Amino acid sequence: MAKQSGLGDNFYLGGYDLSGDVGALGRIAGGLAGTQDVTGINAHAFERTGLRRDGGIDWTSFFNPERASDDPPNTEDRAHAVLSTLPTTDRTITYCRGTALGSPAASLIGKQLSYDPTMAADGSLTIAVQSVPNGYGLEWGRLLTAGPRTDTAATNGPSVDFGLGSSGTGPSEFGLQAWLHVFAFTGTDATITLQESGDNGAADSWAAVTGGAFAQVTSGPGAQRIQTARDQTVERYLRVATSGTFSELVFAVVAVRNDTLVEF
Repeated sequence: MAKQSGLGDNFYLGGYDLSGDVGALGRIAGGLAGTQDVTGINAHAFERTGLRRDGGIDWTSFFNPERASDDPPNTEDRAHAVLSTLPTTDRTITYCRGTALGSPAASLIGKQLSYDPTMAADGSLTIAVQSVPNGYGLEWGRLLTAGPRTDTAATNGPSVDFGLGSSGTGPSEFGLQAWLHVFAFTGTDATITLQESGDNGAADSWAAVTGGAFAQVTSGPGAQRIQTARDQTVERYLRVATSGTFSELVFAVVAVRNDTLVEF
């Protein structure tokens, strides 16, 4: 694959698509908080074990209380209204490196630490926002929707090929995590489920991933994170299916299929 620029990215926060109000990503960090030296006296080199997972996403936002095209004015999904509340509760944050099906995406559940405006001498106004994870650390996955997807009825979405597991001969054996952002919803209820197949439905029929259904959606905006068992087999191909009673469901899903054991 050719090298890419950062053009055409998306940014979601708790079911709000803030892509048009985010000017830059300053830090997308993940990995271990550190290591512990566990070298025994019988070792010939240092031995270390990984400690807790950490991470964070920082970004620069523009001041946007509403848009002139909103009639009547709607401030609920503008950056200032969403970010300036600085809640002490967790935020669900996703950065999408492009919006094609299968594009990489980084997600975390964490705390929003800041909302710090800076006005330069020329009058430009930007707002620095910092976040740190709470409980899970940063997770890199792949989009199972091409950015925000709109379903008007029950739909089986297109699939993404996650490749063979770490053994190189079959599925992954370490479960998955998945992230959901619901941007808009009109209807009574909707169920959003991950499905799997070993051959994209050719001979191995599509089946629901055990533990791969999000809690029923009855309103929007909103966001969720789910995870399966740590030793669960996950097939090569994944897709998102929707069902329920609705006329509009606008959402995005990111899946993280583990190729090694991950503990939270």
